[in-house]
Amino acid sequence: MNIINKNNWKRKEHFEFFSQLDDPFFGIISEIDCTVAHKTIEKKGISFFAWYLHKSIWAANRVEEFRFRIDGDTVVVFDKIHASPTLGREDETFGFSRIEFNEDFYLFEKSLNNEIERIKNTPGLCLSDDSERLDAIHFSSIPWIKFTGIAHARNIKCGDSIPIITFGKMFSREGQNFMPISVYAHHGLMDGLHVAKFLKTFQQLMDEKNI
Repeated sequence: MNIINKNNWKRKEHFEFFSQLDDPFFGIISEIDCTVAHKTIEKKGISFFAWYLHKSIWAANRVEEFRFRIDGDTVVVFDKIHASPTLGREDETFGFSRIEFNEDFYLFEKSLNNEIERIKNTPGLCLSDDSERLDAIHFSSIPWIKFTGIAHARNIKCGDSIPIITFGKMFSREGQNFMPISVYAHHGLMDGLHVAKFLKTFQQLMDEKNI
């Protein structure tokens, strides 16, 4: 982790402007082509959720702005960020989790499966010190809905700066498979250009056939 020198930072004025707003977050809704990814994981018997979660956190790590965070009065950039998805239970509740990022899919999947089992056997939200860590991205999946818009419950007074990425229900269009995705992020730390870079990288990783 490195501290950003805001005096020499190219985003100094952007950060100061958006940080004084009541709600400095902006959101973008888009789609990801899942055709290649879905065929790839079907042949290998791999969880689609594990696959796209891995590719999305990998893509986020490749875009520096997704690693910026506000820590008190400072802005920091992490060397690596990790996944913090909500994981559901059979009783229709969910818990917060943390999966350490690893470029090796199978190591990442192992950590994810361990967290799934932990959440299934633990009641409540599973809040912990890990839930408060800044070196993460908050993920949610809504696999029952093909959404075209979304809003999030947030405490806008607490200085939150962690991006929120949400996935929706995969659907077919003209013989291709697509999945809606939303990205919410602090406008003082990134712009639409950086979300576009993330989506482009995410798409490239989803189109890779090698595991």
